[in-house]
Amino acid sequence: MNSKLADIQLLLLDVDGVLTDGSITYSDSGEQIKTFNSRDGLGLRLLMDSGIKVGIITGRSSKALGYRCENLGITLLFEGVKDKSAALETIILETGIPAGNIAFVGDDLIDLLVMKKVGVSFCVADAPQEVKQHSQIVTIREGGHGAVREICESILKAKGFWEKIIARYLS
Repeated sequence: MNSKLADIQLLLLDVDGVLTDGSITYSDSGEQIKTFNSRDGLGLRLLMDSGIKVGIITGRSSKALGYRCENLGITLLFEGVKDKSAALETIILETGIPAGNIAFVGDDLIDLLVMKKVGVSFCVADAPQEVKQHSQIVTIREGGHGAVREICESILKAKGFWEKIIARYLS
């Protein structure tokens, strides 16, 4: 699996249940409130700083996600998507990155078809059993609680970048 991870050029993520714990909170004014893990964010920045693209495919839309993507520098954002597989095809055309060099992280049934089409499929530890059965890698951590960081580190290690990153923080 390490050789497949070393070939990853693009990491695509679902949001609710992957970048968050799956909870959706509404304020009294009806605005969505999402909680994101800061370590996941650093992991994504480290990936992007190492030349690996990061994108989002999610069925929901929210201002909170827009702010998070802006903060992290993620511009490949497909939100409010009903057909994630069609979004994947659009991303392949737009980026020129073949499906075999793309990893996708999902957490629920709506993610299965995309997981089937990419080179490496991840799911978070608290995904339903049916999703785990169709995932190549199941994280140790749950969605919203460091699962994305775990994935970022595994890709960076497989590419041989991790030790240089650690050394950079130590000097």
